Amino acid sequence: MKPAQPSFFVLIALIGGLAIFSSTLSKTPVLPLFAASLNATPAEIGWIVMASTIPGILISYPAGALSDHLGKRRILLASLVVFASAPFLYLVIETAWQLMAVRFYHGFATAIFGTVASAAIAERYSADRAAKLSTYSSVTIVGRSVAPFLGGTLISLASFGAVYVACAIAGVLALGAGLLLKDRQSQPTDKIELPHFWASLVTVLRDRGIMLVSTVEAAQYLVFGAIEAFLALYASSLGIPAWQIGVILGVQLVSIVFAKPVMGRLSDRVGRRRVILPGLLIGAVSVALLPYFPSFIGLSILSLAFGIGFATVTSSTAALVADLTRYGRYGSSMGVLRTVMDVGQSIGPVLTGFMVGTAGYASAFTLLAAILVAAALLLGLLLKGVDKGAPEGL
Repeated sequence: MKPAQPSFFVLIALIGGLAIFSSTLSKTPVLPLFAASLNATPAEIGWIVMASTIPGILISYPAGALSDHLGKRRILLASLVVFASAPFLYLVIETAWQLMAVRFYHGFATAIFGTVASAAIAERYSADRAAKLSTYSSVTIVGRSVAPFLGGTLISLASFGAVYVACAIAGVLALGAGLLLKDRQSQPTDKIELPHFWASLVTVLRDRGIMLVSTVEAAQYLVFGAIEAFLALYASSLGIPAWQIGVILGVQLVSIVFAKPVMGRLSDRVGRRRVILPGLLIGAVSVALLPYFPSFIGLSILSLAFGIGFATVTSSTAALVADLTRYGRYGSSMGVLRTVMDVGQSIGPVLTGFMVGTAGYASAFTLLAAILVAAALLLGLLLKGVDKGAPEGL
């Protein structure tokens, strides 16, 4: 008698938790600190952090289309091979440029897995699709939240190498679990309808409301990517130990976990714009105040506040894009949102690295705060009346 196979959802949630834990552990807070130990300049650190976000811009759409053609399991396994192999490459890195190359390679794992895993869940579960997607997201956020605390502790007690060994263990376990995945009995389509795909994409790109909200999302992720990269280095420059830096960044992720569902429900009641605007301003204030509270407690409180602002914005932007979507092109709309978001997140570390190198942390944080204020003004001036229940008001 064969042992019972775990359900697809249990497997994909377990794999996602392990994979995202491994991915987050490889960068928060270890990545900028490891880069600095390789004598990377602030500008180079910005490029290193950006390197892993570029694959998201390049591969998200093709990965989704290819999974429809070849089946979800094959594409998921390809991404899990990257998750399992990339951590070992960090152990032999000797230069900043090698670190950048490994980060670029590692970025394909999250770009492919995030897109295809969500598509696989949505494909298999129709009656309880939202519940399954939300539960899956919660599992990955738990992995993302635990990683900074463990990473900071491992750096303090052991070494950078210990962090990447832990990443490798999680990545290999995720690959092992992935081998148990089964494709659906129905066969994937025998061709990818690229002309129809590109026509839908062009239609979405011409929608002013969707592009506006995507730009706001990109601004938010630009600042998030910059803070993720340089808050650790800023804290380190103040003499704060690595385990405390892990706490500073960890409380931000924890605040996102708890604030996001609350703010999502609030936006359903009061409207998207009324939630997004305060979130942008909370983020701007918390970033602007970072140079004025140079202590473990001060940075922890501001990091937590930034996480709340980030969760407030991102809990509503995707919903607002869905509100504005016409003709049922939700996949194309969300794809554009994710791609523009990745562009913003890619620019953030590079821009901040340049500013830190030329003008210092205070000026860099001020610029990031100004970007969030500009995004709030853009949304407030150009999106009047475009909210839940009034998608035609732009």
